[in-house]
Amino acid sequence: MRTTEDRPDREDPSVTDGGPDTGLSDLTAAAFFDCDNTMMMGSSIFHVARGMAARNFFTTSDLLGFAWQQLKFRIGGKEYASDVQSGREQALSFAAGRRVDELISMGEEIYDELMADKIWAGTRALAQLHLDAGQRVWLVTATPVEIAEIIARRLGLTGALGTVSETKDGVYTGRLVGDLLHGKAKAHAVRALVAREGLDLRRCAAYSDSINDVPMLSMVGTAVAVNPDSGLREVARQRGWEIRDFRTGRKAAKIGIPSALGAGALAGAVVAGLAYRKRR
Repeated sequence: MRTTEDRPDREDPSVTDGGPDTGLSDLTAAAFFDCDNTMMMGSSIFHVARGMAARNFFTTSDLLGFAWQQLKFRIGGKEYASDVQSGREQALSFAAGRRVDELISMGEEIYDELMADKIWAGTRALAQLHLDAGQRVWLVTATPVEIAEIIARRLGLTGALGTVSETKDGVYTGRLVGDLLHGKAKAHAVRALVAREGLDLRRCAAYSDSINDVPMLSMVGTAVAVNPDSGLREVARQRGWEIRDFRTGRKAAKIGIPSALGAGALAGAVVAGLAYRKRR
């Protein structure tokens, strides 16, 4: 959501700094946390969509349409390339012409209203353990980077890696910078950050709930499955990865709309959808 032209001091516009200077003492180790259903109950995109619907940026019918796509993902248990492409196309068509500061302002309000009480206390405690050890902690999510950085900053994390949309003069152009930060793209982004920051992957940790994040989890020294879906739970058992489940009851894994929901297909599309009904 920032271009390199907008942020000349950064090599990668998907990387944002969120937390204060904590006097780091362990400069080669870090932790990478997925957001949806890992750090936060349900989907950050869905919570943002609810907040936008309440502000009449699109209709309840539109919100239900997004929710149905999410539920379909949860029932099917898979995310298809066609869905990801569809999400990308929606994002491109919805975002054009809206101001970045408008999204950020709404994001701040929506975090307070709908996200703050959705943070998993157990996952936040895990992140704090890394911070207390003098390590850096990044949120890594397909969620638009503006929203990701709000969440990271509110949690006191080091920063965030998120999906980036191109802007010009503070307005979205309707084009993405690179791809949605999802699946293998997350692993590539983390690897680039590790190289840039001089980190040792063997001393790094990654946390996620989704089978889609196996590429990111596989590249670090310590992989932890948090509130895992069935696919990731099986992989974690096979590879001897630690499993942490902070949900109440196993049926929580089957909750559809507010759960992991195929963020790759919908990230950006829902958030950027704020303009769609207003322009019609």
